[in-house]
Amino acid sequence: MARIATVESKFSMNKIFVVGAVLVVLVLAAIIMAAKPNQGGGNVTTAAPAKPASYSAGALTARERDFDFGSISMAAGKVSHRYWFRNASGAPVLISKIYTSCMCTTATLVKGGRVINNYGMPGHGYTPSVNETVAPNEEALIDTVFDPAAHGPSGIGPTERFVTIENNAGQPLELRFTANVKP
Repeated sequence: MARIATVESKFSMNKIFVVGAVLVVLVLAAIIMAAKPNQGGGNVTTAAPAKPASYSAGALTARERDFDFGSISMAAGKVSHRYWFRNASGAPVLISKIYTSCMCTTATLVKGGRVINNYGMPGHGYTPSVNETVAPNEEALIDTVFDPAAHGPSGIGPTERFVTIENNAGQPLELRFTANVKP
């Protein structure tokens, strides 16, 4: 009789161990899925960011500062993202320069539905001056285009690029994107 009780006790302990192990695995899987970065990999993103928080650099305030393209393919071609910003001050702000951190990235200033100009990396072709005024509470956008194939096979892997907006009202506004470039 004692032998049967011992077998039942061991069976009950094994059952508890298996159920506990399954629960631990499910919790870990949920944590990993929640922490996983955006894997969309789409070629164009134009929607406004979901987060209401903004990033401020002096008078210029951006809806978002950082964007992650996730995994993107060199073979799929260029990708783009729009960064919306506004003049949060009570005075006009003069944008003097816009430039990118790499020749693989271009930035276009669009204000009031009007394309102002395209800007790139200093030293890689002509980089025009901006000299565009943003009125108080006026919004504009930077349309950023990244060419994942620009660096060839050596450009595969994690990538981080910046677009800098210099102005007369304080520190420059710096916009950043990341991507994981695949062949």
